[in-house]
Amino acid sequence: MKKYKELLTGLLVIVAGVLYWIFGYDRPEINVPADPDSPAAVSNPDAPAGLEGLLEIPVLTPDGRLVQHGAYVSSYNTETLIPNWVAYELTAEETEGNRSREGIEFRKDPALKGLPQAMREDYSGSGWTKGHLMPAADASFNSTAMGETFYFTNICPQDETLNAGDWQYLEKRVRQWAGRYGKVWVVTGPIVGENRYGTIGERGVVVPDAFFKALLVRKKNGSYSAIAFIMDNDGERYYLKKSYLSVNELEELTGLDFYPGLDDAIEDKVEGTVRLSDWGIR
Repeated sequence: MKKYKELLTGLLVIVAGVLYWIFGYDRPEINVPADPDSPAAVSNPDAPAGLEGLLEIPVLTPDGRLVQHGAYVSSYNTETLIPNWVAYELTAEETEGNRSREGIEFRKDPALKGLPQAMREDYSGSGWTKGHLMPAADASFNSTAMGETFYFTNICPQDETLNAGDWQYLEKRVRQWAGRYGKVWVVTGPIVGENRYGTIGERGVVVPDAFFKALLVRKKNGSYSAIAFIMDNDGERYYLKKSYLSVNELEELTGLDFYPGLDDAIEDKVEGTVRLSDWGIR
């Protein structure tokens, strides 16, 4: 009987210890090192209030007026009268839209009423087309969203051959990548550079030297993959294999900080590496 009492006492001590561990012990936090290939919560602390959950928003610069529409966010420069960048998330479902752009006119953005903007007259007879940064086809899922892509906060003077050629082909590939991965986070914009083409119109709309596009996807295994492209604003050929670069390289060229919402360990690896196989580029 004594042995059973000793055994029972021992068990009670063990149970008490376990209960103390669960309910009474203030356990220290365990810091697990970040895995660069593991999923991360989408959070962008550098974005303004209301946009923190948008992974595509770059770190803001003081020369941009932030404008949010249904399909995209634009940082519009009221000095150059072109966007610094346009950012948006494109999902696979959105690429299945079939709204027509017929009859939609280019116009000033009502969200910046009273502030300097480009106008249609600036482009008239200039020799440059009104190039979308977020293409209208990416907003074909909704008539209102498509109409908003015709605001001048989404437009830049663009070479006609580039607009209808290699740049348009890149836009089509972006929609294909959205279909493949479920979504793609896009940041696209002009590179003013040396401004070798000057300005157009009475208001002095700056003509960019080139255009960029930064892209981020999340693969089925939870890891991220990124790539960027630059195409000069002219009629030359720009094959994807010859015009791609890493997002880190694009940041050095533009001075912008892309995808700040990614965990730092993930951001450094993803933005410094390009896996062409992820993008079907050979």
